[in-house]
Amino acid sequence: MRALIKAALAITWKDLYAEWKTKQVFSTMLIFSGLVIVTFSFAFDPTNNTVRAVIPGMIWVITIFAGILGLNRSFISEQYNDSLHGLIVSPIDPSSIYLGKFLSNFIIVLFVQMITIPLLFILFDYKMNGNLLLFLIVLFLGSVGFICVGTFLAALSANSRSSEMLLPIILFPVISPIVIAAVQSTRIILIQVEEIESLFSWISLMAGYDLLFFVFCFFLFEFILEV
Repeated sequence: MRALIKAALAITWKDLYAEWKTKQVFSTMLIFSGLVIVTFSFAFDPTNNTVRAVIPGMIWVITIFAGILGLNRSFISEQYNDSLHGLIVSPIDPSSIYLGKFLSNFIIVLFVQMITIPLLFILFDYKMNGNLLLFLIVLFLGSVGFICVGTFLAALSANSRSSEMLLPIILFPVISPIVIAAVQSTRIILIQVEEIESLFSWISLMAGYDLLFFVFCFFLFEFILEV
């Protein structure tokens, strides 16, 4: 287990260092997120209270679509110079490749959320009145579920000629339960606080989804690499 974690952290560090040097994926995700927020801030009147109803959905639309940009690149970039084959034949557990890619994708999405969500609140003139800790828990659980499935399916679609088109097609049906639960939970925390009792059933659903799919993807990743 120690060797698996060590190899996974090495892959995570490699990906984050490569991204730090180029900033290719991060800047693309950030530009996309900023364009969506600015466009919607001009399309809707921020002083209208009904506009606040779209904020929970926008948080997850930005997270999912910006995240897909990063997921698409996480394995395609490894195909240059046949780096993915080098990882497969290296003396490490194949599951450590999944864990390393999962961590690097999750950290990048986390940084994008840290910048875009405050920007969204500012441009929509929204003042955070809900429970910040619960909001962060929902962001964490929703992002983990999305990234653990997305990393697995990105590896599956990487060998396809149309991988950038294929990934969203196979990803959206699988992540629809976690997206629905994340949007409903965010809506309760930010807007409809009186429904707080139903929040914990949504959080339980997200925690169960994350655990089930993380274990499933972790143990089946080796077979995906052989496809």
